[in-house]
Amino acid sequence: MTTEKSANILGTSSNLLGFCLVVLTTFKFSGFNVESVIDEVTGVISVFLGMSCLLSFLSMYSAKEKLSERYEQWAIRFFIVSLSLLFVTILMIAFSIFL
Repeated sequence: MTTEKSANILGTSSNLLGFCLVVLTTFKFSGFNVESVIDEVTGVISVFLGMSCLLSFLSMYSAKEKLSERYEQWAIRFFIVSLSLLFVTILMIAFSIFL
């Protein structure tokens, strides 16, 4: 039941998850995480991207079509929220808005 959407979401989510983990590691080692909430937001994004990866994987390998579609829809939702939060984080970094 592999769908192209689920495969694309899985690949993109896993790449963005790796990017978020690099950002988190950089913030921790630089000590910059004390001054801002960017690392907390990035942590939330990482969790959402991880959920998107898991759900898209389950969607691709689910035996039941209805369940597969449900997993895919939730994967898309988590992915959209992750992208939105990532965009906000990038704006915070670009304009030096550290809350």
